[in-house]
Amino acid sequence: MLFHGIRNVIPAAIRNQSVLTCFRTTSSFFTDDSVLINEGQYNATIIINRPKILNALNLEMIRKITETLRRFENTKSFVIIKGAGERSFCVGGDVPDLIKNDVERSRASFRDSYALLSFISKSKIPNIALINGMTMGGGLGVAVHGKYRVATERTMMAMPEAAIGLFPDAGSSYFLNRLNGKLGLYLGMTGTRLLAEDVARVGLATHYCESTQITNLEAELVKATNVNEVDKILNSFSLKVPKEAGIHSLMNKINMCFNGTTVEEIFKNLEKDGSEWALKTLSTLKSKSPLSLKMTLKQFQLGADKPLDECLKRKNHHVSPPKIESFLHECLRMEYRLAFRRLNDFDFREGVRALLIDKDNKPQWNPPSLDAVVDDQVLKYFDKLAERDELKI
Repeated sequence: MLFHGIRNVIPAAIRNQSVLTCFRTTSSFFTDDSVLINEGQYNATIIINRPKILNALNLEMIRKITETLRRFENTKSFVIIKGAGERSFCVGGDVPDLIKNDVERSRASFRDSYALLSFISKSKIPNIALINGMTMGGGLGVAVHGKYRVATERTMMAMPEAAIGLFPDAGSSYFLNRLNGKLGLYLGMTGTRLLAEDVARVGLATHYCESTQITNLEAELVKATNVNEVDKILNSFSLKVPKEAGIHSLMNKINMCFNGTTVEEIFKNLEKDGSEWALKTLSTLKSKSPLSLKMTLKQFQLGADKPLDECLKRKNHHVSPPKIESFLHECLRMEYRLAFRRLNDFDFREGVRALLIDKDNKPQWNPPSLDAVVDDQVLKYFDKLAERDELKI
């Protein structure tokens, strides 16, 4: 869910800013114009309107978007969702809002965000996300669970939560897990950015067009009187994506190196590979919370093998997946259990301290190393919560 400003996920266009300006140490309060609604007779547009902070979401914004989508469910043919400004669609949750408030509000932000993503995934009308810019964490969730996602050459996607002691969420244990090979696990563990054409090539976007045409595309969609016109309009603006986009050249290495049942195996695979890419990737992983890395790997293993509770009981037995909708919902329930417990942990507070408060970029993780993280410690995060605390979808 979280919004991050870590260097390896910031595109070159804004890299001349301080890395930490993408985090904030003071929180902006919700205002009535933080989410704008343009409502037409047949469709509507939701605008995430906090461009100065890259359209980060707080709890009130999440609730307003959810209420708006519910209201349009039986009155509109489709809904467009976009971010204000040219830099960002949405970079996920507002970190300062999380650390400024008590843990119950933080948990509510995750809970209501996951409920929003669930609603988008099962909506009766299509959601069209215009992802023209940075799209991270919960912002990626808002986009990817809808039917249509339009990327441009300005698009950048990433799930960098492990860098501050959390884990990739927003249903990533479902949607990243279903990318080709080990790509999703690689993106989730490293927080590596996925750029432009790659976003469309791997399937996270459904269409790709020039950013100079995005306003014209939106104008044509707004003029549409029924949902049957949507595909024709999107296809008329969409460009063909090259067969071999940038990430393609790394897929063999990613599949070999991230083909491990433990984080330690993945580290060994990277060391054995020894290439510049492998050593850089290894260095990136070593900078992250060891516990977060092990949680992320377990999360992806379980996310490929739902339903969760049955898998925990039968760890070595493959369970045939249920229908897609309930599959995603089980992943969201699993991720909420992780968030519920992890938000109150030392590593999250320490990650925020090191990157946001003291800005020394030297977090002292606890446990400090992979070998100090025992399996039982990881599995406890996946246990059922008390019934009153479980995510209700």
